[in-house]
Amino acid sequence: MTSSFLRKKYPVFIYESYSFRQLKGGLQVSFVFKTGDIVFSPRILIKNAKSKKGIDNLVFSLGLIEMFSYWKALCSPTILVKCGRLDSFQKKWWKDLLIKGMGQFFYENKINFTNKRFVEIKTIDKGAVGRAKSLVKGKQVLIPIGGGKDSAVVLDLLSQEKNTACFSLNPDEHVRQMVKIGNCKDFIVAEREIDKKLLQMNRKGFLNGHTPFVAYLSFLTVLAAALFNKKYVVFGNEDSANEGNIRYLGKEINHQYSKTYDFEKRFREYSKKYLARDVEVFSVLRPFYELQIGKIFSSLKQYFPVFLSCNEASKTCSGTRKKTGKWCGHCSKCLFVFMILYPFVEEKDLMKIFNSNLFEKKELLGILKELIGEKKVKPFECVGTRKESLVALYMSWKKNRGKQPFLLRYFEKNILGRHIDWEKEEKRIMTHWNKNNFVSREFI
Repeated sequence: MTSSFLRKKYPVFIYESYSFRQLKGGLQVSFVFKTGDIVFSPRILIKNAKSKKGIDNLVFSLGLIEMFSYWKALCSPTILVKCGRLDSFQKKWWKDLLIKGMGQFFYENKINFTNKRFVEIKTIDKGAVGRAKSLVKGKQVLIPIGGGKDSAVVLDLLSQEKNTACFSLNPDEHVRQMVKIGNCKDFIVAEREIDKKLLQMNRKGFLNGHTPFVAYLSFLTVLAAALFNKKYVVFGNEDSANEGNIRYLGKEINHQYSKTYDFEKRFREYSKKYLARDVEVFSVLRPFYELQIGKIFSSLKQYFPVFLSCNEASKTCSGTRKKTGKWCGHCSKCLFVFMILYPFVEEKDLMKIFNSNLFEKKELLGILKELIGEKKVKPFECVGTRKESLVALYMSWKKNRGKQPFLLRYFEKNILGRHIDWEKEEKRIMTHWNKNNFVSREFI
């Protein structure tokens, strides 16, 4: 089905209602979205949470970002919010997030999103606009854990802080083991239940694609922070995320938009004004490149057996297959993580993690070229900049001066001889510190 067909058939997407109720196992949050004869009813259970006065607007706002996952199936030109009011600033803010955060979705579905009236957000003019309230006391810390190397580095960095809690959405065994190794006693879990109708529609050919997941986590963790009295929400997003993947219709498309400093800054300002006045949200790894974080992580050997960054491991293809829960060894994320660890981790340890030397795989040459900028599109994954990928290759080649595996031989033959001061580039990357994109806090 084409976007033009669906936009005509489903011209208005409605955010009908939100609700929350106390259950024995925690706080259950529910939403209702409608369009035509289709009704979506997703739910989230925040385990062991108790309802709290003043969270209505946080739940309402969580529904707005939840809505993206359902709106994308139809790409309706009008979004009508019936269950709450948004002022003009909010409408523009949410539209900007939708356009920037859904860029990959538009690109992959060949959708022209550049018309100013591509999507309009409207609300029923009833009631007051929700404003931020003071909801927490103290200086407790909440760390979102996704199970990758960045999560491990943040967890280790803040391991000595008192009153630190970990948070995870639908955690698998890798995440649970990471939290256990990190000695995080307070583990907050949320269980998100996608409406099965959406998965059925995906299989029938309705529109599907990437949504800004870290934006979703940002709203969810502010709600969790308010419920569990946590002042600081500390993400592990890095400076590398600021580089986009490709330009499309004159706009930069960035798979990692909601991990960028631009989104972080905008979200922090929005949260202070409309969500929770005293909850601080920021990324403690923001000044660093991925390659630098890889070096830091290389010293945290206790996490080697449990960390998992491969997104193929968690894909279900709209419910048609089970999660594998292991590194696939053939995607861009696997190759990139292997590349940034290779200069710092003993090969025998890498073999235990990946079960093979990914530099020996000739079939990964195309992906390598995408990572280092020899192809038009950088992989739509959470990978580093093209330049740091080149430096990672150089550092890997330099470490392995003997018989080189296939991808490093390609680097030696085709790239190494370029007019690049490799030592200077390595120093520049490995001493990088983007102070302009860093939000310091007194407990760091």
